Amino acid sequence: MRLGYVSLFLAAVLAFVSLVVGAFPDDILVLAGESLVPLLVRVTLVAAVVLAVYGAYRVVVSWAASTVERRRRQSFVNAARLVAVALSVVGVLAVVTERWLGVLVSFGVIGVAVTFALQQPLFSVIAWVYITAKEPYTVGDRVSIDGTKGDVIGVDLFVTKLWEIDGELVASHQPSGRIITVPNSAVLSSHVFNFTWEEFPYVWNEIEVQVAYETDLPYATETMQRVADERLGDEMESRVEEYRSLVSETPVEIEVRERPSVNVSARDSWIELRLRYLVHPKQGQRVKNELYREILKEFNENPDRVAFPVSRNR
Repeated sequence: MRLGYVSLFLAAVLAFVSLVVGAFPDDILVLAGESLVPLLVRVTLVAAVVLAVYGAYRVVVSWAASTVERRRRQSFVNAARLVAVALSVVGVLAVVTERWLGVLVSFGVIGVAVTFALQQPLFSVIAWVYITAKEPYTVGDRVSIDGTKGDVIGVDLFVTKLWEIDGELVASHQPSGRIITVPNSAVLSSHVFNFTWEEFPYVWNEIEVQVAYETDLPYATETMQRVADERLGDEMESRVEEYRSLVSETPVEIEVRERPSVNVSARDSWIELRLRYLVHPKQGQRVKNELYREILKEFNENPDRVAFPVSRNR
């Protein structure tokens, strides 16, 4: 922030200098028959405008670093940077041409031409405004954009950067280590899935266990429910209450169970048991591993009650 205040101070000094120089007679500084006084005034004013805008930008960014929430900080800084650049360009051109209205009109004419020449970058900027205003996602969210899944690490004027999840290299909702750059314009033309929406950052997951028809189904389903309930039950119940509260504010009616449940499906050679539960997306694979280990341990300790299919056509 100190740099910002120093820049503002220097801008004020240069503005004062330009007033002093402007009071000089035109013939006090002459080169090749031309007075240098107007040129010096413009140069000092241009420097003052640039320093003033930069100083204000630095002060605002420093304030945001300690005040604005981390998830929204980058969007705020991007907006401040865009405003600073626009003010600098308009201010410098206005000082050079001495016609503020003419500069703004020229910007309008140029903007029409740029619209046709740079449609894709322009759409990305428009999409950035939409992302900043409506917040379909923010930094830190886990999202899927146009088929690309990852954790958002940055959103600037033109692109969104993601730490890739899954992808070609790994599976099971694990990071691949790659950074994917997605044009912001994709947000306007494709589906965006946010797995960690701020008001309800949880999703339903399922794990599947295949058992033989000879299995004691009441025992198998009760065991799966009990294992999941001991691990997630109370926490899931409170989260489902939050979900129901959000749903009640919409015209949608959805029936959800407040604790883990098991769905049963009959297949040709086996029975499929699907355990359904609520979890934070970034903990999904870890929780799934823990549940699988506990469930299979219980099943294997009771081979007389749980049998697994032997067919290899699964």
